Amino acid sequence: MRRRLYVVLPDVASARQTANDLLLARIEDRHMHFLSRRDMSLEELHEASFLQKTDVRHAFFLGAGLGVLGGAALGVFLKMTDLGNGYTFDVGTLLLCTAGGLVLGAWASTLIGVSTPSVALKPFSSDLEAGKILLMVDVPSSRVQEIQRLLESRHPEADHKGIDLTMPAFP
Repeated sequence: MRRRLYVVLPDVASARQTANDLLLARIEDRHMHFLSRRDMSLEELHEASFLQKTDVRHAFFLGAGLGVLGGAALGVFLKMTDLGNGYTFDVGTLLLCTAGGLVLGAWASTLIGVSTPSVALKPFSSDLEAGKILLMVDVPSSRVQEIQRLLESRHPEADHKGIDLTMPAFP
């Protein structure tokens, strides 16, 4: 299990030095994600991925859940209603409506989530606009204290913004 630490750094030089210190502490580069303003270059630093910058993951699960509920409600309605033409809907209709609702809800909400900034990154928007750099580092739960002490001792300029306890399995 991993935890995501959020650290705001003042500039690219500080971010580069922090990345080097984390590499020496045996935190792999693929577990460090840097984010800055669009017009700033992060040089060789590992930039945050599309999934980390946008709200697509959250939107997908929300849309899939609402789609399942809506599809199941439609299936139950069709099962319980007599349309007058002598045709009756059975359990297959309920399952098909539920699956269709899942697919349609996930697809539609993902289209919205692609263009929406991540909800988790909203507290850092003022720092990013000011030209600072956000470091999201995923560390094993057993090493959180060690890495926090390392960052505090080696980088007093870093502003520690907390820990995300719900680190996704596939960032």
